[in-house]
Amino acid sequence: MSPGRRSGLAAKAKVFAALGDETRLLLLAKLGKGQCCSISELTEGTRLTRQAVTKHLRVLERVRVVHAKRAGRENLFVLDPEPMEEVAAYLETVSKQWDGALARLKAFAESDER
Repeated sequence: MSPGRRSGLAAKAKVFAALGDETRLLLLAKLGKGQCCSISELTEGTRLTRQAVTKHLRVLERVRVVHAKRAGRENLFVLDPEPMEEVAAYLETVSKQWDGALARLKAFAESDER
């Protein structure tokens, strides 16, 4: 495997790891509405502390899924869909590979039944 491909897979693995947390998925759902949100807005309606939300947002920032914009005295967070689109494309590729493998297996099994 080429070094470029390996680093691409490592980046995708980090996104998957960041998405493997219920709290972070909740934050992404809120940010997925297309609006910039402050930490206060992101904690609204949850039992999460501002500190906990900040910690989770930093994890998402490290994998480029969200980024902060300064607005006066506070940071507003916004979803960056590009890393999510990259992992979705990767999953689509893997899914097609599995579909092909299963189709070949089915054809092989059916040819033996004759």
